[in-house]
Amino acid sequence: MKQVNKGASPAAFERWKALANDDWQPCYAELQNPEKTLLHTALLQEQGHVCCYCGRQISLTDSHIEHWRPQALRKDLELDYSNLLASCLRASQPGAPLHCGHAKGNAFIEGHTLSPLDPGCELRFAYHLNGAISAARPDDQAAIDMIALLQLDIAFLRNRRSEALTRVFDAAFLGTASDDELRTLATVYRQLDPDSGQHADFGHALALFAEALLPET
Repeated sequence: MKQVNKGASPAAFERWKALANDDWQPCYAELQNPEKTLLHTALLQEQGHVCCYCGRQISLTDSHIEHWRPQALRKDLELDYSNLLASCLRASQPGAPLHCGHAKGNAFIEGHTLSPLDPGCELRFAYHLNGAISAARPDDQAAIDMIALLQLDIAFLRNRRSEALTRVFDAAFLGTASDDELRTLATVYRQLDPDSGQHADFGHALALFAEALLPET
């Protein structure tokens, strides 16, 4: 899970909502372009163009606007910017494995979830060189449940995380890496690329993996 720090709601989105009157009330189903694209773009930018759940790189063409608290359960939050995120997969495809927002769907129990908006949520998970994800603590039921709910450990994501991890943490590097090198890697992978404004593919997982190799202090 990638921690998301919410920014300001796009002005155009807020102006559209402000058009509400006695004859018309805004709803998500009626949100169209250009406001919808501006909203989607703002969500991608504040997340560094990675999925809020799995952390792989996404764009307008392969992601969707995600309601953390589902519209079906919280109609009052369907246009609340604080409830909106960007998640991978534009749309679910027949036969394709579901994960992240499309896997979550309307399954939501208030108080029994772990949100990308929760401070420190990234630290609740551990990543392994084979691409697997687990709860950082074996007794963290919320983290365990979110891995299952979001299908974060399916082969599709495991294989891609493994590719990202082994490109950096190959046997030669692991055999010689100093603590300073690991700290530098963790810092780099938590930052946005200065040119693209994007995080690296699974950058948070790479940072956490580097940090896990450091001696405990």
